[in-house]
Amino acid sequence: MAPSRNTWMRSSPASSPAARYRGAAKLRSRVSVSASRISEILGPPSAANAAGIAGSETNEAQRQARMTASRLTKGTGGRRGGARNGMGAIIRRLRQLLLCCCALALVGCETASTVAGKVLSSDSRPAEGTPGYVRGFLGAVVADEPRAVVTARDILSAGGSAADAAVALGFTLSVTLPSRAGLGAGGACLAYAANRKSLNGGAPEAILFMPVTAVGGGARGDRPAAVPMLARGMFALHARYGKRPFETLITPAEQLARFGTPVSRAFMRDFILVTTPLLVDPNARAIFAPGGQPVQEGSQLVQAELGVTLGRLRAAGIGDLYQGSLGRRLAAVSPDAGAAVSLSDLREALPRTSPPITLRYGNDAIAFLPPPADGGLAAAAAFQVLAGNPSDVFGAQDRAMATAAAWRARGGDPTALLGERLPPGNLPPLPASTSFTTLDKDGNAVSCAITMGNLFGTGRMAPGMGFLLAAAPDATTPPLLAAALAYNDRLHAFRAAVGGSGQSGAASAVAVAMMNTLRTQTPMAAEVPEPGRANVITCGSYMPDAARSCAWATDPRGSGLAQGSN
Repeated sequence: MAPSRNTWMRSSPASSPAARYRGAAKLRSRVSVSASRISEILGPPSAANAAGIAGSETNEAQRQARMTASRLTKGTGGRRGGARNGMGAIIRRLRQLLLCCCALALVGCETASTVAGKVLSSDSRPAEGTPGYVRGFLGAVVADEPRAVVTARDILSAGGSAADAAVALGFTLSVTLPSRAGLGAGGACLAYAANRKSLNGGAPEAILFMPVTAVGGGARGDRPAAVPMLARGMFALHARYGKRPFETLITPAEQLARFGTPVSRAFMRDFILVTTPLLVDPNARAIFAPGGQPVQEGSQLVQAELGVTLGRLRAAGIGDLYQGSLGRRLAAVSPDAGAAVSLSDLREALPRTSPPITLRYGNDAIAFLPPPADGGLAAAAAFQVLAGNPSDVFGAQDRAMATAAAWRARGGDPTALLGERLPPGNLPPLPASTSFTTLDKDGNAVSCAITMGNLFGTGRMAPGMGFLLAAAPDATTPPLLAAALAYNDRLHAFRAAVGGSGQSGAASAVAVAMMNTLRTQTPMAAEVPEPGRANVITCGSYMPDAARSCAWATDPRGSGLAQGSN
């Protein structure tokens, strides 16, 4: 079924160019400077020089203006060549005079070069780091939660990279969609830089910050938790591909937590599924049912303690959560949440980079998340089936599940599994995840998948810290985290990015959405199989050279948002 037109958003160019002066009218606007106006620009003489030098300077300026006007009157009636030469000299003289007047008026405040720059400059756009700085195409953002998309788009508009936007989006999701992407979460990202001189010679790489079970020095509570990995994962992504100062990417999430943000439909869809068991925890109840009434869609969600934690991460750095005061505090309070996260757990849980699984399709290379983010492996297996028969969606789903089951059963070389004949396989019911994709004006792209290991993780908050602990991966069946990027390795150009969500359907969602996008050059040309959801950005004629060929879409059956500008 074709998606509706409102599943993705594009901006149109301005309706008409700005009016501009032409010919003689433009010339007159430059030379029409009266002696009285020159006096206004220079200002009145000081009292100390009222009868002396200042007076003579003013008289001289008036004399120069009269002479200029006289020359202009005479010059316009002479021979063509003489008029042209005389006019050029007059314009040059007046330009020098205007600059001198402005410099004298502002002497003592700014240097002449600064004044000249201000007089001649016509660029009134906001400073870099402020939304509106980027003119024209700024990129695109697609995710499962709208407010996080708006935050990331502002980062792109301020001159940030795709990685900057992804980092800001990840932290914002910890406020607006804590059911799937809280500070306690883990995940994986694919990052691509459209520059052969960049990291890896312009090839994509995976940044893995997968959930790791906290052993707590041997202690284990009734709600085993994972080590919080989101902050470290976002920091690793930024360290390799970011441009803007890292702390500025946390600030939007911190402000939303401190001052509140409306509850989104995406959050409510998760909240209504687990309201009763979640609100058993008093710390969760204080946030999600203030005054005893569960929050509703559109009501203000304030998370003051989370705001303090995010503020500490911004001011003291990410390391504070893993080997500083925040880490010590988490180790002290986690047993009260039924878990046991020790300082050694926090110190030893590190993100890492890895080459992706890569397949070829026509002139393009398709990169998939590698294990242990095995949803990428499953998506690659499904994509192979679709490359042979694009309509064999059910065969692709079966192959994805068989490959994931085989990997989880025996491990081994993932690329070898892609070439094996595998028996049918299946997985038990899988927990939730979320995904997002970003693209910047230079053709750099990021696609991520994040999970709490279960909806709302363990269902218990770290007391006094404002975030839910994620479920330990050995206590639940891990979800299939799936994402993919298509690029042309000869052109060093971006083609498409897809992120998948939806329990067992995430992997096949990525494969189907990527295949449809490459074949039609349209995002979400058809629905992906249930229960999968996909977030897609595509540039059919490649980026960074063909911004007008780009389009973006979020799954119309979800509650996400796709935003961009070209």
